[in-house]
Amino acid sequence: MRNVLADYVRKLPIDLRTYILPFIYGLFGGLAAVAFQKLANSLFSMFWEKPSQQMPSGTFTLFSLATILAASIIAGLILTFVSRDAAGSGIPQTKVAFWRDFGFMPARVVIAKFFAGAISIGGGCSLGREGPTVHIAGALASNIAGWLGVAKQGRRPALLSGAAAGLAAAFNTPLSAITFVLEEIIEDLNNRGYLAQVLIASVTATFVCHVFLGEDPAFVIPSIGHFSSILYVLVIPAAGLATLAGVAFQKGTLIWRDKIKRVKRIPFFLKPAVGAAMNWMLGIWVFFAIGKIGVFGLGYGDLEKMSYGSISGPQALILVIAKLAATTAVYAWGGAGGIFSATLFFGAAIGLAFTDVCGPVLHLQLNDRIALTVAGMSACLGAVVRAPITSILIVFEMTHQFSFVPLLMIGTIASQAVSRALCHTNFYSEIIERDGIELERHMPPRSLASMQSRPISTFANFSPVFASSTDRDELERLCSEYPYHQFPLVMDGQLVGLIDRSEILSNRSPKVAAVPAQAIPAHSTIREAVAKMVENSLSLLVVVSTAENTIGIVTLHDVLRLQNQLSDAALL
Repeated sequence: MRNVLADYVRKLPIDLRTYILPFIYGLFGGLAAVAFQKLANSLFSMFWEKPSQQMPSGTFTLFSLATILAASIIAGLILTFVSRDAAGSGIPQTKVAFWRDFGFMPARVVIAKFFAGAISIGGGCSLGREGPTVHIAGALASNIAGWLGVAKQGRRPALLSGAAAGLAAAFNTPLSAITFVLEEIIEDLNNRGYLAQVLIASVTATFVCHVFLGEDPAFVIPSIGHFSSILYVLVIPAAGLATLAGVAFQKGTLIWRDKIKRVKRIPFFLKPAVGAAMNWMLGIWVFFAIGKIGVFGLGYGDLEKMSYGSISGPQALILVIAKLAATTAVYAWGGAGGIFSATLFFGAAIGLAFTDVCGPVLHLQLNDRIALTVAGMSACLGAVVRAPITSILIVFEMTHQFSFVPLLMIGTIASQAVSRALCHTNFYSEIIERDGIELERHMPPRSLASMQSRPISTFANFSPVFASSTDRDELERLCSEYPYHQFPLVMDGQLVGLIDRSEILSNRSPKVAAVPAQAIPAHSTIREAVAKMVENSLSLLVVVSTAENTIGIVTLHDVLRLQNQLSDAALL
């Protein structure tokens, strides 16, 4: 059957294939997103919403603890025995698969992420379903492309189309889904090579969502008409505070995550349960304090109440403190879920609390309260994800109110300024860095300026062929095995110099003399390295990383290859 499908697709005209394949990816991505959302929502309704309303407080306390621990252990077992790559949000894994693995993802990721994610979120863990939906739909599209005869090296369009379809169906916001994959995964809003395919997949998935879930977005923000003009000033400190909450979440989560990864005494499948236990302690405290369950699961019920003004400022402050700590714990301990809904929750609560402080003094109305709540959502999401256009569009698509856009834009500018001052990159990219993946090695530079400003370490070879002795026999053996013109001489871990191939082959003395090597620190830019090679007529430059005590090399061949990548990127 697979061969029949592949043969049929190959016979289609290229132009027609370009439009049909994204439709298929969007269709199945949308169906997967709908199924994931329905399963997670059904589990949460069954085990949290109804019991919290119907059970006595003491019974609900024990029932909720058993539920969240059981769900986390089941999810941990799925991650352990099916795919550990399904832990976390899924956006970093999608980004790595797109750039490093040409869009290929194994099928087991779809299964593990779908069930582990739905069980974790439906079981009460404070995680989001948008990132997992992107991961599931992207991985599913990658495997569908394989079934249709697309080689592993050619699945980037499929992965990107599936990712856009997943987010479009998760929030019912097709425009922000398109901008998100361009801003976050490709990191280039000017890219036109994938735009048509992403657009088709996003529209298709949105149609599927409308058929099965209706036309409303994930949660509804009320229409408010007009708001006070003073909000154009107040939105700046509100967005700044929302951003600080996002920054605290990013730094705290990733530092804690690094430490937990080194913990070996706790089995991998039990680690999510540790975070879930912390989540439960915080959530049950909030439940008894103010009668809300927003610390558990997505929190969309309490988030909608905030946007409608049904939650007070003090209640919002309690919720954001507990929700931030709970999400940090669950994510750091390896839960299978995302951060989109959590950051929206943080921002909304901060905006609401800020409005309650300013309201009595400035005589703010309900519409003003809602407007700053919505602006806080956009600011916090944009700061953590570092996708400002997406953060504006996603709120605009939820409200369908153009009057919000200038307010959101001002808040976004403020949030980007604060987040870029306090964090060197966004949440997802920092995870990739901390996991030791040098994604820049696989990403072509966008322009000559961006190429030249990169550290030389991003494309230097830190595993070159070294000479460890000046003995002629040893050096002649190197010449016979490798065609290189020069060999770095490293003795006792220290760089001594360079040995030329011509010197080895022409001089018959027992020892071969080394010539001084030109070295450059690993943090130097490509511009500085190339300038040094040109000024000194060098074909090889030694790159020294003092922090990691490693020695590498960069050659003129490497520079030419990078320039070739730059020309390829310009064609996208």
